[in-house]
Parts: sequence; C-alpha cells; structure tokens
Amino acid sequence: MADLNSRVLLQSQCHGDVKAENVIPSFTEIIVIRHGETQWNVASKIQGHLDVELNDIGRKQAMTLSMEPRISIVYSSDLKRAYETAETIARNCGGLEVIKDPDLRERHLGDLQGYSPRETAKNRQKAYQAFVSGQKDLEIPGGGESLDQLYQRCTSCLYRIAKKHRGKRVVVVSHGGAIRALHGRAFPHGPSAGKIMNTSVNIFRISDEDEWTIKVWGDVSHLNQTGFLDSGFGGDKTSG
Repeated sequence: MADLNSRVLLQSQCHGDVKAENVIPSFTEIIVIRHGETQWNVASKIQGHLDVELNDIGRKQAMTLSMEPRISIVYSSDLKRAYETAETIARNCGGLEVIKDPDLRERHLGDLQGYSPRETAKNRQKAYQAFVSGQKDLEIPGGGESLDQLYQRCTSCLYRIAKKHRGKRVVVVSHGGAIRALHGRAFPHGPSAGKIMNTSVNIFRISDEDEWTIKVWGDVSHLNQTGFLDSGFGGDKTSG
C-alpha cells in the first residue's frame, strides 16, 4: 500500500529541500514508524510494556530511517526499542529533539508478556483466551489493556501531537499494536492494517477538524538494499 511517490528521501533533505513537499497549513503530517527489530521479535516473545532494546539488525534498520524531509520534531514511546530508533532518526537529521511520551507505548499485555504465543496458550490460558477473543473491551489479566483502552490512549496521543504541530511534519516512533490502533482510527471500516513490519513507514495526515487520512502505509522500501527485510517482521501480531 506504499505510495510510490512518497519514498524516504536523502538525509540532506531532513531540514528542507525545494523538492520536499510542503505540509498544508490546516493539517499535520505525522510519519509513524515502528521500532527496529529486537531479539524478542526474532524469538517471537511477547514484549508489551517490557523494556527490550534493539538488536544489531534493529540498529542497522534504524540507520536507514535517517532520511525524512523537513522534520520539525521527533516523538517516541519511552520504551528502549522505540526511543533508540527515534534517537537514530533525530541524530541523523541534524540532532532534532526527541520527546518521550508513554502514551505511544505498545499495548500492555499483562500475563502474556515475556512468553511466546505457544507458551501462553499452554500456561497462561485465561490471558491467552482474553487476547484471542476479539472482544475490544476485554482487559488482559495481569494488568493488561483492552483494545478499546489501547485505541483511546494512542489515538488521543496522536491527535494531541497533531494539534500542537499544525502545518508541520513530525516523526512518531511507536509499536505494532499501537500503530494498528491508529490505522483503525483512519480506516474504521477497513481495509485491514496487515503486517506492521519493523521500521515500516506510515504517513498520517490529521486536519483541524480531526479528519484522519493515510498517505503512505507499510513502506519498507528503505530496507530493500540492506538485506534485513526478511528479519524485520517481528512479533507484531501479539506485541511490538
């Protein structure tokens, strides 16, 4: 679903270039990026709010993201895997500020966190059944969030950022489940968000009237020459 006309651009364009498209004053353009790969992604372990750092491949993936045009500021989940990705983007765009916001965290998955899906199906059955039930108002046992709670937290956060930076282009680094919730706000009746890959680029436009559109979805063209694409799929169905 990636827009072929909206690929990531060269690092020299981070702070403006005549070829970089301006943002309409009544909109905010928010480039939402999933964090780079972690070792738990590779092992299909559920991360949720657990603070797992990037692995070496994830750090290399993040380096390919230092290429967005005319960025004003970078926001990030306060979890290490997202914040390190955001810091890499900001550093390679000339040292932009990174603001941590815990409302950009992954869904809290309660008793599922730290285990593989297979382990939870066997040993965390109540939490597993809550997770796979599809009930949006059902919280995960062990302090976990419902899908409704995740949706409210993430969409409110992104709209708050949009209001603060109207007419600007902003980067947000977050997690698979959170990004899927944002997709649901822009497309409440489909299509499906599909797989949210590590360091995938998704561009939202949010208007003064709180109208959400998606300009680019799931763009991983920046990984095409790196050799890391296949390892960048992680465990976002359950946790990012």
